[in-house]
Amino acid sequence: MPPPPGGMPPKTSGKAIASMVTGLVGLLTICCGFFVVTSIVGLVLGFLARKEIRDSGGELKGDGMALTGIITGIIGILMVVVTIILVATGVIDANFEYENNT
Repeated sequence: MPPPPGGMPPKTSGKAIASMVTGLVGLLTICCGFFVVTSIVGLVLGFLARKEIRDSGGELKGDGMALTGIITGIIGILMVVVTIILVATGVIDANFEYENNT
């Protein structure tokens, strides 16, 4: 990849940084099902960042961060889907009721 014009070092894509952060937040907050939105945002921003980086002609970097956002976004979404399936089939009890038999 040739250096960008003007000899300036490539800047890191803001979308790539946001993708990585939202993907990781989505993965770390998977216990709260409604935070799946951050995983989706990480996934979408990751794809947008990779396209932006590819089209920048070497002016932007951060492809690894974007890829991290994509991967963690996919994992977060899959974990929520699996959790929903396990709760719906009764494998996981979501009532959180406690019986005191004393």
